[in-house]
Amino acid sequence: MSEKDLKAPCADCGHDHDHDHDHNHEEMDMEVVTLVDDEGVEHEFELVEILEIDEMEYAVLFPLEGDEEDEAVILRIETDENDEDVLVDITDEDEWNKVVAAWEELVAAEDDEDEDEDE
Repeated sequence: MSEKDLKAPCADCGHDHDHDHDHNHEEMDMEVVTLVDDEGVEHEFELVEILEIDEMEYAVLFPLEGDEEDEAVILRIETDENDEDVLVDITDEDEWNKVVAAWEELVAAEDDEDEDEDE
């Protein structure tokens, strides 16, 4: 995938999208991001985390449609020439490994907290 557009928030519900749909955002406690792929097809994702690593920001997204076993999509957040946020693939292997390690560390820490609360 290449550069993705981050849609402007809807004035009605504050979530990121620009199309009609049937689900009720008031019932969901999540931020929805719509990405447009290279063919112009829109895909909705839940923004679950923004990681800051080495002064760069990364969006961790999970697809709204699909299996619960789907893996997270992690994209770098950049600003384009119009001063709008865009999501871009991470192509550098070292950068990718650093971001994945940070995400896995965060997930492990949250799992530890959940286990502590269960005791």
